[in-house]
Amino acid sequence: MERETLEERLDPNPPKKLRRGPWTPQLIVATVGGIGYLRPAPGTWASAAAIGAGIVLHGIGHVWLLLAATLLATGAGFWACGRVLADRPGEDPAEVVIDEVAGQWLALLFPSAGFWLMGLDSWHFPYPGWVAAFVFFRLFDIWKPSIIGRADRRADGPGIMLDDLFAGLFAGVATMIAAGLSHGLLM
Repeated sequence: MERETLEERLDPNPPKKLRRGPWTPQLIVATVGGIGYLRPAPGTWASAAAIGAGIVLHGIGHVWLLLAATLLATGAGFWACGRVLADRPGEDPAEVVIDEVAGQWLALLFPSAGFWLMGLDSWHFPYPGWVAAFVFFRLFDIWKPSIIGRADRRADGPGIMLDDLFAGLFAGVATMIAAGLSHGLLM
């Protein structure tokens, strides 16, 4: 039995947690194999895991394999969120982190494509690119400005996915702007 924290006891409307089992395919996808149960900040853990996996995907198949994985994660995420949250309308459990993986990979696609266009070896993924994609994605995912916040307020399965995909798009654009400023002003 899990121990209740002081915050959980004081919160009049605590967020409901997903049960850890049975391990159905949709729960495995939604929690990215259980990464969503890591504490604290499961979304940050999932984003960090996505960065590591994304760099390996880029190394194996450049931007094209990362794009395929992003599309697969996005489709699987819409499916899993719809299934896992079908009987829980209006909830966005912290354990559901497939949206972070899809959004983080979308952000990572921008520098990945840039490195591919520059003709870099697939295993050459300079750290400012993936660090910026990670930092900007977490910033936009937590801050939720503009359409990111509107998508998050939908409070349904597609909304869970859409807010992180928009955050990934914003983060990818911000990463490329930062790279342009960095290379234009500092180099």
